[in-house]
Amino acid sequence: MAIRAFSRSKIPIFSAKILQNLIKAPIKESTRFQFPVLEVGSYKPLLGSKLYHDGRPRGPLWRGKKLIGKEALFVILGLKRFKDDEENLRKFIKSHVLRLLKMDMVAVLTELERQEEVSLAVEVFRVIRKQDWYKPDVYLYKDLIIALAKCKKMDDAMQLWESMRKEDLFPDYQTYTEVIRGFLRYGSPADAMNIYEDMKKSPDPPEELPFRILLKGLLPHPLLRNRVKQDFEEIFPDRHVYDPPEEIFGVH
Repeated sequence: MAIRAFSRSKIPIFSAKILQNLIKAPIKESTRFQFPVLEVGSYKPLLGSKLYHDGRPRGPLWRGKKLIGKEALFVILGLKRFKDDEENLRKFIKSHVLRLLKMDMVAVLTELERQEEVSLAVEVFRVIRKQDWYKPDVYLYKDLIIALAKCKKMDDAMQLWESMRKEDLFPDYQTYTEVIRGFLRYGSPADAMNIYEDMKKSPDPPEELPFRILLKGLLPHPLLRNRVKQDFEEIFPDRHVYDPPEEIFGVH
């Protein structure tokens, strides 16, 4: 009986010592089963999941909310969709383009020029000119004329040129340069010379670049080139004009 009572009294003491040793002993971390720890702000997809799409359109149309709004983006896509359908294009212009605000309408024009959709840009520019807030602006003409010249739409460019001159607007020398270059690429040196004669009447001080483009583009036309060369030497007496060999002119 005494032994049994002693053993009973020792059990809680023994168990208390075992528990105390377990608490003091350091628990070793198991490196076998570790879960990945995600950092705050990490956007990497897990287990093949896709990133969240924020709804912004992808591609060249997106230039930020401050420049092109949703209405302008919708109009650009609609114009491009109906550009080969004259009837639906007119309906779309009446129902959507005319509803745009001033800044959105100008943004549509600029974006169409950037994408070289010059025919649609001309249509939008015609709408802009009919608005109550429109005032003759040489820069609106300039950007559209340069875009047309780069796309070799010289007939449309000259129509805008005449409209610009009727509004008593003079283009800058960048516009003169691009139109002259466009006519030379188009194979029409006579029209390039007409623009050159108009350039000489400009109230802005002359610049060297359009002269040099003409001097280079008129190599097959020595008579026209000599006229430009004489004017260049009078306006820029300190500049040198390169004269190629006579074989280039076809003179033997």
